[in-house]
Amino acid sequence: MSPAPDFLIIGAMKSATSTLHEQLARQPGVFMSTPKEPNFFSDDPIYARGFEWYRGLFAGGAEALLRGESSTHYTKLPTHPHAVERIARHLPQVKLIYVMRHPIDRLVSHYIHDWSERRIEKPIEQAIERHPELVAYGRYAMQLRPYLTRFGDDRVLPVFFDRLRTEPHQELVRICRFLGYGREPRWHADVERQNVSSQRMRRSPLRDAVVEQPLLRVLRRALVPKALRERIRDLWRMKEPPALSPERRNALAACFDEDLAELGAWLGIDLRCDNFSRVTCAPDLSWSRCAPGHAA
Repeated sequence: MSPAPDFLIIGAMKSATSTLHEQLARQPGVFMSTPKEPNFFSDDPIYARGFEWYRGLFAGGAEALLRGESSTHYTKLPTHPHAVERIARHLPQVKLIYVMRHPIDRLVSHYIHDWSERRIEKPIEQAIERHPELVAYGRYAMQLRPYLTRFGDDRVLPVFFDRLRTEPHQELVRICRFLGYGREPRWHADVERQNVSSQRMRRSPLRDAVVEQPLLRVLRRALVPKALRERIRDLWRMKEPPALSPERRNALAACFDEDLAELGAWLGIDLRCDNFSRVTCAPDLSWSRCAPGHAA
């Protein structure tokens, strides 16, 4: 029987979860799943394949010290409402990592991601009105509450994008300590940031079918200078980051601040959009007695 994972990176989308996944995969004795995001517990058609199918994703890590995967769909309420109960049913002792980014920055990155995937065609201000998930996935307290309640705060580690960006090695040490990794981890600075929205090319079925032909891919890399290839890629990238009007930004901040006030109370800090990046750079932010599921 294949082993089950020991930990899950459950989100948030566009908060450096791909980079953390890659860094953990580089640590000796840590096995990370391929694909990075199985989305097993969240997506009904994948869940229907059965738990043994899911365990098979970790067959290659049978001798590893730790096994993990990174599915941001697990914290996409209300889109995927069954993830928590399914994880608790199959993995009652699993540890959970949740990475949080400034919610407005996360929203903008989410918008660019979905624009590149052609899920969103409208300008960002119209998209916010038509796609409520752009806001919902950045309401971190709302997304975390069911996990803290079900698993307890000692099984959920809060991680922040800005701390991970400014002190990556120290934060990786903290994450590995939480996971019970018995070795000294090393942050691999040579690994590029993964899945950066601004670098994504907009999906084009015809272009992708042509350029991904194996022979053409080899010839392209051999004959076309990298600088020219990058200029060509730029034709399919968003030229400028989408701009939010001051009125829209203020409205978003007011919306997110309600959620951040709750999250901040759980962490014992004053947390708002206007202090988020500074406050979350502090080391060792952890749950206070006010957090749901707090172990007395």
